[in-house]
Amino acid sequence: MEKRPLELCDAAVGWGLTGVYESFEIVVALIRRTVDAGATVRPVVSRAVAQTDTRYGRAAQWLDRFAEAAGHRPLSEIVAIEPLGPRRAFDLFVVAPCSGATMARIACALTDDPVSFAAKGHMRNGRPLLLAISTNDALGLNARNLGALLSTRGVFLVPFRQDNPTGKPTSVCADWSLVLPAMEAALAGRQLQPLLLGPAQGE
Repeated sequence: MEKRPLELCDAAVGWGLTGVYESFEIVVALIRRTVDAGATVRPVVSRAVAQTDTRYGRAAQWLDRFAEAAGHRPLSEIVAIEPLGPRRAFDLFVVAPCSGATMARIACALTDDPVSFAAKGHMRNGRPLLLAISTNDALGLNARNLGALLSTRGVFLVPFRQDNPTGKPTSVCADWSLVLPAMEAALAGRQLQPLLLGPAQGE
């Protein structure tokens, strides 16, 4: 039997989900693995996730999938999320996937969306925030926000790479296989290294 990661056993994890729809299938599996590792996971979804049907599936279906994986219905309203910060509800808050819009909101302290609101309340408690960024403009206009987050105490990133340097040179995506190790590292107050990854195997 696989040994549970000690850093995840009994951890209370908030899990923000934003509108990077093509990654949702992977993220559902990651939430299940986190629960299997002994953590409690409470999903928080952005308005885009809660309300938008796409070619990847209907919003209501994804909310059901997230609920099934985590064992808790996703929170999607700021009024329901507001008490979590004062209660110090989470040991770790993960945003995976973290869109460019959400990355910008967190970097600029904008709390007009459920996920950025939850992240701000969590950061106020001095507890770790982990971002798995996936955005086409991380090395473009959003580069300033990426830089701000990299230099913010208590903010950690899942190691990432350019996912299509030729076709989309400003696009960056987290390595999904490193989300759980990055969670363990963040709970220990460490940035998982190396942060900047080379091309994926086979590229």
